[in-house]
Amino acid sequence: MLAPITIRYSFRPAARSLATGRVADLFGLPEQEPPHCVAEGIILDIRPGDLVLFTGPSGSGKSSLLREAAKQLGAVNAFALQLPDAPLIDAVPGTFEERLAVLAGCGLSEARLLLRTPAELSEGQRYRFRLAFALAAGAPFVAADEFTATLDRPLAKVVAFNLRKRIGHGGGPGLLAATTHDDIVDDLNPDVWVRCRGDGAVDVERRSPLKKTCRSRTNFGSRREPAATGRTSLGGITAATISPSPAK
Repeated sequence: MLAPITIRYSFRPAARSLATGRVADLFGLPEQEPPHCVAEGIILDIRPGDLVLFTGPSGSGKSSLLREAAKQLGAVNAFALQLPDAPLIDAVPGTFEERLAVLAGCGLSEARLLLRTPAELSEGQRYRFRLAFALAAGAPFVAADEFTATLDRPLAKVVAFNLRKRIGHGGGPGLLAATTHDDIVDDLNPDVWVRCRGDGAVDVERRSPLKKTCRSRTNFGSRREPAATGRTSLGGITAATISPSPAK
């Protein structure tokens, strides 16, 4: 469990200038203001291999909470790593099969993509490679702010679903992700869900396996595996297409 997190920001800059003074005068800001509270004594029960999701509107404090949790956990920032100048299949460590698995899990399964360098990828493809590269870096946790923000929504949901299958299994790293999009919650299925509502209001929920949602269920509560009839590509992610269930 992490140490309690308290985050406060002062509205006034530490180093004042003529311009900052004019801004305060122009908008009638008082000389003294209490600091803005983002989080007050927030306790996060984060365990090895957890997938932790921070959600909330812009400015609600989710990124600040993610950064503090990442600092305490020694997480790798997926978007601060220097990317190698090498084909994707050579750029991540591990056996050939392990490289394929981590790249495919982040939506990079097309053969031609695996032979490109990061500089040759589109912005969305490079985003997915950063996730794969960070997951293979060997750190206990990976931090990803603005999670899937650069991806179209169907692709974001597929990436979230694939990462959920990988995170927390086989002794791999955990994931700290922050996003304004809550359409991926069901697919990402976090172990810990931190909902930032603004003005220091934060809801923290540690979700048990029984509480996690699963929309593919029969009336008896058991999961139904869909029948795959073909394959389709979503920007580098290859997924099975599903035939409709037969009428009963």
